[in-house]
Amino acid sequence: MLTLRRQIRAAAAANDHVRVRSLRAELREVERRWEEILEPPTLRRPPVREHVHQVLTLLGTPSAAKLIVTVDEAFFAGLLSNTQLTSLRRDEEKSFRASPNARPYYLCAALTTERLSPVRGLLAVSTWPLPQRMIGPLSPRVDFLLATIRIADHVRRIEPSAVALRLLTQLAQNVPGATEGYGPADPAAVAAAARAELDVHQEKDRRQRAEAAQRAAEQLPEVKQLFGAGLRTAARSA
Repeated sequence: MLTLRRQIRAAAAANDHVRVRSLRAELREVERRWEEILEPPTLRRPPVREHVHQVLTLLGTPSAAKLIVTVDEAFFAGLLSNTQLTSLRRDEEKSFRASPNARPYYLCAALTTERLSPVRGLLAVSTWPLPQRMIGPLSPRVDFLLATIRIADHVRRIEPSAVALRLLTQLAQNVPGATEGYGPADPAAVAAAARAELDVHQEKDRRQRAEAAQRAAEQLPEVKQLFGAGLRTAARSA
């Protein structure tokens, strides 16, 4: 670590900003590994980004911090908080710019189909196909239905906690025909009702996302395909 710090100072003195960013990212990674070595095995926990990746993999859709935290509590360790996710996407972008593709995945942005700009508050996974990370006019409803289906299917596969059943019931209240009254929701009925509504919207949404993804692939460099184009870049592309 001392060697890296000396290299950072030397690069800064030479105004080599690219090397400074790269060395700082390397230093952070070394410090993280050192802390893991010092921490007793019984106290070690996966980093926040791994928890978020786990939740997003279950949901399969770009998601807001509130839903990510709630799903983590319902099905996983329940260690996440909204404040932990506040700067996560920005940190991931810095890491990617400092050392592109050094990690197996990045927590990145969902992009608007119109401007290809990042959608505020939504996190996605870099390994997802580009259309999956696009957000058009119908996408919020489509993604809500898709996430509801995946949560319902997951509840059916496990012995769900009271928190998980409460989450499913809350989601079901927003799906016509998914539940009767305010009792615990039946996961099979929720999934069936969500799929029925999904059939109405999904094809049009899929076309809009595919068209936007093609534009993004043709017009944007890789880093902006992951983290979004600024408004000026998007306007020039348009």
